[in-house]
Order: sequence, then structure tokens, then C-alpha cells
Amino acid sequence: MIGIGDLATRSGLSHKALRLYDARGLLVPASVDPTSGSRRYGPEQVERARRIGLLRGLGMPLTEIAAVLALDGEAAARAVTAYWDRAEADHAARRALVPYARHVLSGHEDTTYEVHQRDVPEQKVLHLQRHVTASELPAFLAEATQSLFAHLTAAHATLSGPLFAVHHGMVSEDADAVVEVCAPTTDPVEPAGSVGVRWEPAHREAYTELTRRQCGYPAVVFAFDAVASYLDGQGLALSASAREIYYPNWESAADDDHVLDVAYPFRPSASTSTR
Repeated sequence: MIGIGDLATRSGLSHKALRLYDARGLLVPASVDPTSGSRRYGPEQVERARRIGLLRGLGMPLTEIAAVLALDGEAAARAVTAYWDRAEADHAARRALVPYARHVLSGHEDTTYEVHQRDVPEQKVLHLQRHVTASELPAFLAEATQSLFAHLTAAHATLSGPLFAVHHGMVSEDADAVVEVCAPTTDPVEPAGSVGVRWEPAHREAYTELTRRQCGYPAVVFAFDAVASYLDGQGLALSASAREIYYPNWESAADDDHVLDVAYPFRPSASTSTR
């Protein structure tokens, strides 16, 4: 048995990090003195601490580290490879945003995102919503889509337009917001369980088209910013929450294929252009 100081020396982890991993249940001491509160660790925990330090060095979140450490050798190796593939894709997405950030901060006009306007008719939608963070959003979108499709199938109904997700607040890694996934249909359907039915009002919206490459977080945040800036520049007021509109080629699309629109409904003015 060794103390926290020896474990810190052998693993290269700080006392603060070791206490955090204890609090998160990732590296719980073998024993804790009830009087002094000093932590004692067994020999096998030295190797676990080193592995945690290694994975943290890759930037892996603590929740994902716990899952990786629960796997056997080959499965753990595959999980690390999958994580790093995602990390590289995220880094590439951030790199692509540098020119846009430079233009915005320098006050120059940027043409990365072309913004257009269109009219959207009233439509009936099935909908399902939840509070999610940015990291939770992909799983929720997949789950909600599956539930909405199952509901449509059970009602012998079909989609009448692309799925879309309404963001009733800004989703980020640091804060959650309500996201509502909607499936348009013209067929008779009834609400059931967590799946509701409502009418989406007719509206005019400003939107920009994104390719598969531009859809990851945080790249998509810049598209929201670009459309919001366009509305500000045109003196147009929002009439409803921002949304992402997903096209059916999502799964098969190449990196440069159009798969998603970011859109903001707004109240048209007498001088609204058709740009």
C-alpha cells in the first residue's frame, strides 16, 4: 500500500488530479484513514493511474476514460483509435473555421457562409424534445429520429419533408438547452408517450447551406453566428427559434455534399430582400 504522494510520483499525476479521479469514481483509494483522511492505494492502482494519465494526455474526457478502462485489451485499443479519429475530425473542423474567425474579428465581410431567404409553409410535425449539451446532441438526434420514424410507421404515415431540429437555446459543451426534433407529415397521426404532434407555423427564414464537412461541432456554431449576423445586418427580428434542417442523403454524403441547413425564422419587413 502506498500513499497519494508516492502514487503521484509513480504515475506523474498531481494530488489534485488524483483527488478528482477519486471523486469521480475513476480511481478510488483502497482505503482512507477515518481520522486523517489520508488515502492508501494498492499496487494494481499504480498501473490504472498511469493509464488514466495516458488517456488524459490524449485529451480524452473522464467519462470516456472510465468506459475504455472497463474494456479488455483489444477492445480498449479499438476504443482509443475511434476516439482519436473523432478528435482529428474535430480538429480539422476547427482549423477550417480559422479564416472565418479572422474575418469576423478584423471587421471584414466574410463569404464562408452564403445566407439566403425562403418561405416555409405551415406543416404538421411529430416532435420529441430534451435538454442536451453539445456532446449529448448527436445521440439524442439519433434516438429521437428512430422514435419518430417508429411512430410514423406504426401510424402508416410518411414524411412530407426533411427532419429538422429546433434549438430553443444555445447548445454548448458548458450548458444544455432544449432541442426539439421534428418530423413533418401530412398523414393522420396522434401523440403517444413522449412523441407529440403540433403545427409549425408558416414563416420566412434566413438560411445557409452546409456540407457534411461543415456540420460537426463546433463548426456548425459559426454557421448559426453567420445567419444571426446577417439578420442583424438586415435589421430583421427573429420570429421563432433557430433550427437545423437535415436532408435524407446524410448517411451516404461525401464531405463536400450539401446535407444540412441552418435557419432562423424572422419577421419580414416591408423592405425585405430576396437575397
